[in-house]
Amino acid sequence: MYENDPLWKMRHALIGLALALLLSVLLAALAGRLLGDLVGGEYGTRVTVYGLLLLHVVVGAGVLFAKVARHETRPVTPGRVLMWLGSLWLWPLLLLGARKAPPPAD
Repeated sequence: MYENDPLWKMRHALIGLALALLLSVLLAALAGRLLGDLVGGEYGTRVTVYGLLLLHVVVGAGVLFAKVARHETRPVTPGRVLMWLGSLWLWPLLLLGARKAPPPAD
Protein backbone atom coordinates (compact mmCIF):
# COMPACT_ATOMS: atom_id res chain seq x y z
CA MET A 1 0.00 0.00 0.00
CA TYR A 2 2.71 2.51 0.99
CA GLU A 3 5.31 1.35 -1.55
CA ASN A 4 4.06 3.74 -4.24
CA ASP A 5 3.56 6.76 -2.00
CA PRO A 6 6.45 9.24 -2.49
CA LEU A 7 5.82 10.89 0.89
CA TRP A 8 6.06 7.53 2.63
CA LYS A 9 9.45 6.97 1.00
CA MET A 10 10.61 10.34 2.33
CA ARG A 11 9.10 9.92 5.80
CA HIS A 12 12.48 9.79 7.54
CA ALA A 13 13.55 13.05 5.94
CA LEU A 14 10.22 14.72 6.65
CA ILE A 15 10.24 13.76 10.32
CA GLY A 16 13.90 14.68 10.80
CA LEU A 17 13.51 17.98 9.02
CA ALA A 18 10.32 18.85 10.91
CA LEU A 19 11.94 18.16 14.28
CA ALA A 20 15.05 20.12 13.32
CA LEU A 21 12.90 23.02 12.14
CA LEU A 22 11.00 23.03 15.42
CA LEU A 23 14.26 23.16 17.36
CA SER A 24 15.54 25.86 15.01
CA VAL A 25 12.57 28.09 15.79
CA LEU A 26 13.50 27.89 19.46
CA LEU A 27 17.18 28.50 18.73
CA ALA A 28 16.35 31.43 16.46
CA ALA A 29 14.28 32.99 19.25
CA LEU A 30 17.14 32.64 21.71
CA ALA A 31 19.73 33.89 19.23
CA GLY A 32 17.43 36.74 18.20
CA ARG A 33 17.19 37.86 21.78
CA LEU A 34 20.92 37.60 22.44
CA LEU A 35 22.03 39.19 19.16
CA GLY A 36 19.30 41.81 19.34
CA ASP A 37 20.49 42.84 22.78
CA LEU A 38 24.05 43.10 21.50
CA VAL A 39 23.07 45.25 18.52
CA GLY A 40 20.55 47.62 20.03
CA GLY A 41 18.57 46.06 22.80
CA GLU A 42 15.19 47.33 21.65
CA TYR A 43 12.26 45.03 21.05
CA GLY A 44 12.08 45.91 17.35
CA THR A 45 15.74 45.00 16.89
CA ARG A 46 15.27 41.63 18.57
CA VAL A 47 12.20 40.90 16.44
CA THR A 48 14.06 41.82 13.26
CA VAL A 49 17.01 39.59 14.11
CA TYR A 50 14.65 36.73 15.02
CA GLY A 51 12.71 37.19 11.79
CA LEU A 52 15.88 37.10 9.69
CA LEU A 53 17.16 34.01 11.46
CA LEU A 54 13.80 32.34 11.08
CA LEU A 55 13.74 33.19 7.38
CA HIS A 56 17.22 31.70 7.05
CA VAL A 57 16.21 28.34 8.55
CA VAL A 58 12.88 28.14 6.73
CA VAL A 59 14.58 28.75 3.38
CA GLY A 60 17.19 26.23 4.47
CA ALA A 61 14.49 23.66 5.14
CA GLY A 62 13.20 24.10 1.61
CA VAL A 63 16.67 23.84 0.10
CA LEU A 64 17.56 20.77 2.16
CA PHE A 65 14.32 19.04 1.36
CA ALA A 66 14.78 19.68 -2.34
CA LYS A 67 18.44 18.64 -2.39
CA VAL A 68 18.79 15.70 -0.02
CA ALA A 69 15.43 14.45 1.24
CA ARG A 70 14.89 11.88 -1.47
CA HIS A 71 18.21 10.22 -0.55
CA GLU A 72 17.51 10.02 3.20
CA THR A 73 16.45 6.49 4.08
CA ARG A 74 17.94 5.97 7.54
CA PRO A 75 15.58 5.97 10.54
CA VAL A 76 15.23 9.09 12.64
CA THR A 77 17.54 9.11 15.65
CA PRO A 78 18.63 11.95 17.93
CA GLY A 79 21.94 12.06 16.08
CA ARG A 80 20.20 12.35 12.72
CA VAL A 81 17.99 15.16 14.06
CA LEU A 82 21.11 17.01 15.22
CA MET A 83 22.60 16.52 11.75
CA TRP A 84 19.46 18.00 10.19
CA LEU A 85 19.56 20.84 12.73
CA GLY A 86 23.14 21.70 11.85
CA SER A 87 22.35 21.43 8.17
CA LEU A 88 19.46 23.88 8.54
CA TRP A 89 21.80 26.53 9.90
CA LEU A 90 24.67 25.78 7.51
CA TRP A 91 22.69 25.19 4.31
CA PRO A 92 24.55 27.86 2.26
CA LEU A 93 27.63 25.63 2.52
CA LEU A 94 25.65 22.87 0.83
CA LEU A 95 25.03 25.13 -2.13
CA LEU A 96 28.67 26.22 -2.26
CA GLY A 97 29.81 22.60 -2.13
CA ALA A 98 27.41 21.68 -4.94
CA ARG A 99 28.94 24.31 -7.24
CA LYS A 100 32.47 23.04 -6.67
CA ALA A 101 31.63 19.40 -7.36
CA PRO A 102 33.10 18.09 -10.61
CA PRO A 103 30.66 17.26 -13.39
CA PRO A 104 29.70 13.59 -13.64
CA ALA A 105 31.68 11.53 -16.12
CA ASP A 106 29.75 10.26 -19.13
